[in-house]
Amino acid sequence: MAQGNRLERLTGLIQAALAEILQQEVEDLRFNMITITTVGLARDLSSAKIFVSVWDETKAEETLDALNHSAKYLRFKLAHAVKLRVVPDLKFVYDDSIVRGHHISSLINAALKDTKSDE
Repeated sequence: MAQGNRLERLTGLIQAALAEILQQEVEDLRFNMITITTVGLARDLSSAKIFVSVWDETKAEETLDALNHSAKYLRFKLAHAVKLRVVPDLKFVYDDSIVRGHHISSLINAALKDTKSDE
């Protein structure tokens, strides 16, 4: 059980540190409108999947390419922000859960409107 708590603490620490790095230390404007939604960390801490949502969905692929291209630099910055023996390799992944949630919400609203108009 202690291993699970440690991983949870480390994922939270990595998420917060990366968010701060992206906000304050990186000058790429494409990174201004992203949110780190969650971090998936391997048990051996060798790799981390960083799930991000992008404000402008039309630029999601471009932003992800830029993030993954900058992964080594961001890992270097993360190593200085968080003191770990092993700093994981970073892979950025698009998180479409917000878009899917919005779509489902709009479908529910449309179904409710249809139900009310039928009555």
